[in-house]
Amino acid sequence: MPDLVHDRDAAWALLTEWTTSEALLRHALAVEASVRAYARTWGEDEEAWGNVALLHDFDYERHPTLDQHPQDGAPVLREKGYPEWFVRAIQSHGSHTGVARESKLEHTLFACDEVSGFVHACGLVRPDGIATLEPRSVRKKLKQPSFARGVNRDEVVEGAEELGVDLDEHIAFVIAALRPISPELGLRG
Repeated sequence: MPDLVHDRDAAWALLTEWTTSEALLRHALAVEASVRAYARTWGEDEEAWGNVALLHDFDYERHPTLDQHPQDGAPVLREKGYPEWFVRAIQSHGSHTGVARESKLEHTLFACDEVSGFVHACGLVRPDGIATLEPRSVRKKLKQPSFARGVNRDEVVEGAEELGVDLDEHIAFVIAALRPISPELGLRG
């Protein structure tokens, strides 16, 4: 049996125990795919990084305010046996928590969170999903405040900067990471 940080089934079970919203589950899958792709590219621990990403918003449905999420989920993760580095990475994905992002994993989770949600939203309004989505189309949508207004545009830009990656390259990378899971994300194409 795999250890907890590498046990995707356990992470999925915790996520689905705490989250019923299809949109939130799809967001978790999108962020997981993006973070896993970066881990693969950099030779990092894909399973562990993927599980951090899968669980980054596990408590959001029960704790939807900035004074609660993700802080109130941390004790649950600790009780389940997740190590402190795992919990800390999740805490650092919210700038409001005061937990500074230090590790490559923490910067990657932050960088993939908002942009994965935004790319997913872009795919939802296209006839072919994200099959032919290009970074320039995403950048154009970023300039429309009424589109996917819940996405923090500053954090999209800041995330790429924290990774030291050009924003268009980051967007293209995330699009490529999400294409294989398009059906799970409810995207056509």
